[in-house]
Amino acid sequence: MLNKGLRDEEKIRIDNVLKTLRTLIFVPYPLNNLQKTEIENQLKEFGLNIETLADYSNEDLITLLMRLHFDWEQLEQFADILIEFSKVESYIFTGKALAIYQYIQQESKVFSFGINTKIASLKNK
Repeated sequence: MLNKGLRDEEKIRIDNVLKTLRTLIFVPYPLNNLQKTEIENQLKEFGLNIETLADYSNEDLITLLMRLHFDWEQLEQFADILIEFSKVESYIFTGKALAIYQYIQQESKVFSFGINTKIASLKNK
């Protein structure tokens, strides 16, 4: 278990990586090679790259993210990023995003209308 100071530093580090990923992926057109390289560099902070992300099972990905001390909000942001990445690239990460949303809903012990709406939206596609 991380002490409070280390936990706060880890939260800030994860938040910064997610923020950078969000700005790289939320573009209305396909990514160029430089943008893909920058995404790869950010994913490395989590021990991932695009290919390993595609290869991970849903359960293994969630286990990795929990081992990296993601909180519920960070998990949701990561799932949101996966959905947006699926819109601009040929990778389909919507199943992984759905599994993360379902995990949050089940394990957080708090019902979230926002998460529930995202789950319903993905199931209806």
